[in-house]
Amino acid sequence: MLAKTNLEEQLVKLRRKRIEPGHILAEVEQILLTNQEQRDDIESRLRTNNSEDGFTTFHLDFLNSENIFHRDDIKKLCINYRLRFLDARFFKGTFPEEAISNIRELETRHKTSVRGLKIVAPAKRLKLENADDPLLFTAMGNDYYYLIHKWGNDLHPFRKMLMWPYKNFENLVFTIFLMSLVLTALTPIRFFTKGVVENQEYLLLFLFMFKAVGGTVLFYGFAKGKNFNTAIWDSKYYNG
Repeated sequence: MLAKTNLEEQLVKLRRKRIEPGHILAEVEQILLTNQEQRDDIESRLRTNNSEDGFTTFHLDFLNSENIFHRDDIKKLCINYRLRFLDARFFKGTFPEEAISNIRELETRHKTSVRGLKIVAPAKRLKLENADDPLLFTAMGNDYYYLIHKWGNDLHPFRKMLMWPYKNFENLVFTIFLMSLVLTALTPIRFFTKGVVENQEYLLLFLFMFKAVGGTVLFYGFAKGKNFNTAIWDSKYYNG
């Protein structure tokens, strides 16, 4: 009767032929040390990255076309949701290990160094100079960017609608107009006038409401140094 083959014992024999048991820990330690040095280098580049550093050279055969975006697409996203598209060094949060692993995998597969790292995030997640859901990109050249990693929570489902008034000047004026109409309709005008209420009185009330709402919005905007989405989407300054 032949003895059955123990796969673990056979594996141990194969390993013993390749390396002495006493040396295996040293080999693993060296591998882990090299990996950590690579990860530290990647995180350092994320923190000191500048868009003028250039772009990443990829092998097209290894690229995922779903991750390639043009600058115009990113611009529209930022304008719709009032986000910023800036160098990764402005991000004040912690880069997740998955993002660093993805960069390391890209560099290994494409035999390149990832450069021109940029990030899409709300202004509150960025360290902006005085003037919810990050997306990490690397520049590919010719205004194309490759999505490396996304993390964090998804944006509020109503964020696009809530940020619509700040998209441009026309949207803001239209929003003020609608708010003035609503306030005019809700105001009990009969308490402020005698006799029959006529259309001209509603018109005067609407003009008053429009002036009041518009003045409040303008005061808040100037006081806080706010600007429209189209002006701040790629600005590194807090006040655009």
